[in-house]
Amino acid sequence: MDLLRSLPIGLYLEQPQTWLHKLDPRIKFIWLMSFLTTYIFANNLWRVLLVVLLIIATLIARIPKRVWQQQMGWLLMLCFFVLVIAAISPDGLGISYQPRLPENDLISTEQSNPATSTTPTPTIETSPTHDQQKYSYVLFEKGAIKVTRRSLDLAISLSTILFTVIYSTNLYLLTTAAEEITAALESLMQPLQRFNIPVTEITLMLTLSLRFIPLVLEEVQNLVRSIMTRAINWKKLGLKGAVKVWMLVAERLLQNLLLRAEQMANAMMVRGFTSPNEHRVQWHDLRLKRRDWLAIATLILFWGVRLAIGNEV
Repeated sequence: MDLLRSLPIGLYLEQPQTWLHKLDPRIKFIWLMSFLTTYIFANNLWRVLLVVLLIIATLIARIPKRVWQQQMGWLLMLCFFVLVIAAISPDGLGISYQPRLPENDLISTEQSNPATSTTPTPTIETSPTHDQQKYSYVLFEKGAIKVTRRSLDLAISLSTILFTVIYSTNLYLLTTAAEEITAALESLMQPLQRFNIPVTEITLMLTLSLRFIPLVLEEVQNLVRSIMTRAINWKKLGLKGAVKVWMLVAERLLQNLLLRAEQMANAMMVRGFTSPNEHRVQWHDLRLKRRDWLAIATLILFWGVRLAIGNEV
């Protein structure tokens, strides 16, 4: 078991370098925020289009099939299960559904007070030449399974939002290195320095935390392997003994992580690091190129289509 390789979410693809890798990280971050905000107050058509757009972007970026198949496959399966479960679940209205149109072709209208008038009750016959549009709130019903229009709308909303939030973030992490993310955030947060917000310190802590995540996974992996190699008889230990063993493992994990953090701090002090403002490391040269301006123009078109057809009625 290799946690650093088996986790399908949040991994950075170093090779091959696709056109998504070469885009400015600030533009990619704005695109990510657009995906995460445009589905708010949007209709289901737009939410489905977001899912299709993410899949098309993955395919045209020529990301290796082994990568996107592993990351997208389980997510599509999860969203499909959410779609089915939400569709057959109660819609929450709690009313008895009746057909919108009468079943008979003849409609009899009676006066409000027939005792005070001797006028015969007229009978209105519907014209057979006009086709009545059938409307049914219940789309499917068989036994205990019932799918209504509202439950289907909620199912589409939940499944598409789940896919958009998870996969758009994952695609951003897949094509953007940790240093590029922090450099982009620092550049976008520069106006906050006018309010005495330590932008550089915040981005430094973000960089260290992103670098510390693989160390945490490595320590967890080593401890799990150490438990597996000892061939512990869990049935013989019982619940109390198993809890005691895992408490010892958690304590050892915390000790190892604190030791790693201390080693990282000592390494920074040895290299003369005093403050992030005095020891700045320029990871990337953030300059907008031709492909970045094309991405900005596409983003403007993207928002225009959202405002035109994506509003919820």
